[in-house]
Amino acid sequence: MSDTNRVQSGPSEQANLPDGPQTDIDEPKSRSSWPRFILAKAGGAAISMILVVVVGFFAFRILPGDPVRMLAQDRRTTPEQLAALRAEHGLDAPLFQQFILYVKGLFTGDLGSSLVLKQDVTQLIAERFWPTILLTGTASLIAIVIGLAIGQRAAWRRGTAFDNANMGIALTLWSVPTFWLGLILIMVFGGMLGWFPTGGMTTPGSRLTGIDHAFDVAHHLVLPALAMGAVSYAHYLLVMRASLLEELPKDYLLTARAKGLREDLVRKRHAVPNALLPTITVIFMTVGGLIGGAVTVETVFSWPGLGYLTFQALSSSDFPLLQGTFVVFSGVVILMNFLADIAYRIIDPRLRTS
Repeated sequence: MSDTNRVQSGPSEQANLPDGPQTDIDEPKSRSSWPRFILAKAGGAAISMILVVVVGFFAFRILPGDPVRMLAQDRRTTPEQLAALRAEHGLDAPLFQQFILYVKGLFTGDLGSSLVLKQDVTQLIAERFWPTILLTGTASLIAIVIGLAIGQRAAWRRGTAFDNANMGIALTLWSVPTFWLGLILIMVFGGMLGWFPTGGMTTPGSRLTGIDHAFDVAHHLVLPALAMGAVSYAHYLLVMRASLLEELPKDYLLTARAKGLREDLVRKRHAVPNALLPTITVIFMTVGGLIGGAVTVETVFSWPGLGYLTFQALSSSDFPLLQGTFVVFSGVVILMNFLADIAYRIIDPRLRTS
């Protein structure tokens, strides 16, 4: 009798086994999906980059203005001289042939020579790249720290004077054009109060070195970083607040409170980590957009970065320089979007089995 009961109870006991073995099966499955996921995202990024190269090359060719005539505008030139200038810069070849030479140059790191500045485009970009990184990195760091900190507190204290005041400030800054905010900062803090320089990266004519040079650069960095970071700060605040508000009614927060956890621990340990998931994507995309949108801020403040270099190239229809900066800006945005997809998948376990 006991043997019969033992036999009859076997299937039911097996049916009631915990799901532990299933988890062990899912773990290798999620690991095996990583290469396929990365390849898919890398393939999409590669296709986007190819489109950037193609569209960027032909789009700049339809811009108004003849770069060769602009090069020769200060002198009397004959048609023969103009033809010689075109041949010198490779602009006399058929458009498709120019494109093939341009693509070959991309694979070898040769972006051509600037028509106006008479320098190698790769060298010009390398010289201006780090000032742009310094500006956008500083602005992003300040905006992320302040925006996320205030955003979570505003959501946790929703409906209070603190929340309403910060929402009003964030919505105002989010709707303000960056260049306009930069001009206001120059007028107030650079002109009326005279607290900060109104342009450039260093004091003209100064030969400062070491710590003095660092302080001089930091002094010039304040206003452009503030103009660039103010809009991003507002974006981070709004996204963090909205994301945390979605988490507040969830059952796991009620369970945490029922266990006797203090409100600040419920917020820091449970609510904020889950609310950060959509914010991670926004951070990567916004940082890439900041670098790509540095043209206006760097132009307003005459900051010697890639943005100001792009403005100079646009003003003179410098095709090789425009193509080079366009590829760099677009490449950074595509890279940031790629990293955002990977970071989101790492942080959110639910996406690892998809």
